Amino acid sequence: MRVHPCVLFPLLSSLLLVGACRDEQAGPAHRTPRLPAPATRRTLDAAPAELTFRSGATFAGGAIVYLGSRVTPEKARPGQPVKLAHYFQAVRTPPQGFHFFVHVVEPESGQMLNNADHEFQEGAAPLETWPVGKVLEDVHTVVMPASPGRVVLGFWRDEERLAVDDPRAQLGANRVRGPLLGGEPPALPEYTVTRVKKAPVLDGVLDDEAWKGAKAVTLVGSFDGRPVRLRTEARLVYDDANLYVAFDVEDPDVWGTLRDRDAPIYEQEVVEVFLDANADGRTYNELQVSPHNVLFDAYFPARRQGMDLSWDSGMKTAVKVRGTLDDASDRDEGWRVEMAIPFKNLAEVPHVPPTPGERWRFNLYRLEHHDRRQVEGQAFSPLFVGDFHALPRFAWLVFQ
Repeated sequence: MRVHPCVLFPLLSSLLLVGACRDEQAGPAHRTPRLPAPATRRTLDAAPAELTFRSGATFAGGAIVYLGSRVTPEKARPGQPVKLAHYFQAVRTPPQGFHFFVHVVEPESGQMLNNADHEFQEGAAPLETWPVGKVLEDVHTVVMPASPGRVVLGFWRDEERLAVDDPRAQLGANRVRGPLLGGEPPALPEYTVTRVKKAPVLDGVLDDEAWKGAKAVTLVGSFDGRPVRLRTEARLVYDDANLYVAFDVEDPDVWGTLRDRDAPIYEQEVVEVFLDANADGRTYNELQVSPHNVLFDAYFPARRQGMDLSWDSGMKTAVKVRGTLDDASDRDEGWRVEMAIPFKNLAEVPHVPPTPGERWRFNLYRLEHHDRRQVEGQAFSPLFVGDFHALPRFAWLVFQ
């Protein structure tokens, strides 16, 4: 599967910088080489009484018990270092050759937020050396995530992981649930989309009566909701056949070099609509338009999996540039986009047309390249993770 740059953007200050993209789904742990063991392995007779998270989950038929963890400080601010102390006990002779892993993931989806893999006690206590009956403590530091993150722990060897005995104690793939970092995420925004009797004319002007009665929303920083440097305003309406989306984009330099349908326009300047019509958090469609009115549309059967570019949305679009395309020597005002997206072609649409009160999941995005270099991601619903496909953070689209 091809993974494109709008999938993953590491946060650097208020801007998102394009780099080599990689799949951050929590798969096999990083292959951390075993470090030379320090002189002393640290053991305890019992876990501290003041654990902030208690578990009791077991591995390998009860051979290893995860007693729990202590988070210090427990209520840290996003971005602040947090000390994690994990406590394990070997009840029987431990298995051979397994390494320790620690991930911080989204609680709902399991999407990776932070890979904190390291050798247990910095290499002083390989699993096979744990004395039966003693408690072993591992201490390390992570950064408090911007949105809630679940710590998951376990042990790996080559391509396998040490089995977790109780499926209810793990978050898939033999990753035991540890403490939750951070508080509740911000509430998901909602957009009530009005039904119109007369469809807007697709000319990129946005002077139709349909748009005058539609609620305007301003996109914010896609990672954390902070204000953005250049304004993007969006509106939505619908009729029996189509969902209509309009973007009004402030942009002093409107440009793009790609001209082919389904070209990777997400690598340049673009506006995007993601639609999960049945709100199942799996099947969804991605639709994009560039300033040159180049279209990109794709179907996904699951989050960031099986991208199908053969799918045709049937959408009609219009773009109006207020300035001079591809000329960096002058100052442009921006560009406007109108999209007519047929309901009949979208994935898993509950009803055509949608019934009053029907609720879909969706998000709106813009990618802006300041000075054609620094990339800023914008969204209607901030994601709090570097992934435009973070379906758990999609907003609600409510049909009037």
